[in-house]
Amino acid sequence: MPNSNSSNDKERIIIKFGGASLADSGRILKATKFVLDEVNNGKDVVVVVSAMGKTTDSLLGILEKSSNNNLEKTDADDILSMGERTSIRIFTAALKSKSIDLRVKYFDPSDEDWPIITDENFTNANPIIEQCKTRIRQNIEPLFKNNIVPVSAGFVGKTRNGQISTIGRGGSDATAFIIAQALNAKEVVMVTDSHGIMSADPKFFPNAMRIPRIDVNYLVKLADSGAKFIHIKALKYKSPKTNVRVIHFKESSLAANGTIITGGIGSDLKVNFMSNSPIVMVTIVGQEISEKSNVINELIEKINYYAKLEGMSLNHDSAIFYVSENKDLKELLEGIHDSVKNHKETIAMNFHKKLGFLKISGVGLEQTPGVVGLISESLRLKGINIFGILTITSSILVFIDWDESKNAKELIEKALEDSS
Repeated sequence: MPNSNSSNDKERIIIKFGGASLADSGRILKATKFVLDEVNNGKDVVVVVSAMGKTTDSLLGILEKSSNNNLEKTDADDILSMGERTSIRIFTAALKSKSIDLRVKYFDPSDEDWPIITDENFTNANPIIEQCKTRIRQNIEPLFKNNIVPVSAGFVGKTRNGQISTIGRGGSDATAFIIAQALNAKEVVMVTDSHGIMSADPKFFPNAMRIPRIDVNYLVKLADSGAKFIHIKALKYKSPKTNVRVIHFKESSLAANGTIITGGIGSDLKVNFMSNSPIVMVTIVGQEISEKSNVINELIEKINYYAKLEGMSLNHDSAIFYVSENKDLKELLEGIHDSVKNHKETIAMNFHKKLGFLKISGVGLEQTPGVVGLISESLRLKGINIFGILTITSSILVFIDWDESKNAKELIEKALEDSS
């Protein structure tokens, strides 16, 4: 029988079941046991479910073939949402069957009290976060007082004018994170087909190891590189106050070890000064220099002995190092010159002093088309030259004249604001 303690005294958790954890009746029954155990342990639980198994992929494949890829996005979302909408009904029925005393309510986007409101970017809609949080607190939170377990469809949304939308890849994770944020949940437990976040893809590296704990910002960098442990779009909705734990559906208990994801990330594009002192750009040209690891390692060691390496760029016949200027600059440049003379692969060097260093960063930056062009054009129009530009995960590094740094920062900020 569910614990009857006051809801105010209870720990709140969100349990999100991935498609693999709901792929058949046996897995669904095991998932319902996980939920019932947590309820009986005196916790307030919200369940978020994905479509069962590969339902969404199957629906998408049928749609694409039957419509010759000429399907309206609103129709696609209405149909693709059926996977999750069926899943909540089956899961709710199964959960009710576990206990006659257990009260359960599912949330469907056709309902008036549906909590996830999105924009009209169909097939990849963006939750309108403040509206979502308000509706979650109005419609989900009161259920705890009556010991009702809410079950919500993930991945699915509804626009302000009532049309069904889908959030895109990682949508169910995003739903779970938004609900957790609104309810100040202690933890989100993601029940998946993985034992946690691994050191590499176990499909390619059988000896990959489970990472017990990882900061979300490292996870973002992995997602940027194409490793979809958790989709980058979902990660930006994770609250820094709520830990996320990833476990395998084969575990015997929801308390099983997995990977704990900590911290939080900002979703807005930001422009920051990355150095309080000027940067010197050192350019070295040579034959196949990028293939000469001994030369590159020697140069990096020499730079790190005298100063701080802020960035670097390599290609077939040149290497560019961006190094902080300090009182040892003369010794540093002389040391680099000695290395250039001592290796037959290196031909000559040059340097440019007094550069500023700006960093433009934000989750999903690599998925925002035209940002590099926007930055360079905003500076070009004001006659500010870019001496170097590097893209690294969800960030862009820009090197400009030191005396133009403040002006460049303001121009880039305005350009990004105007484009949003």
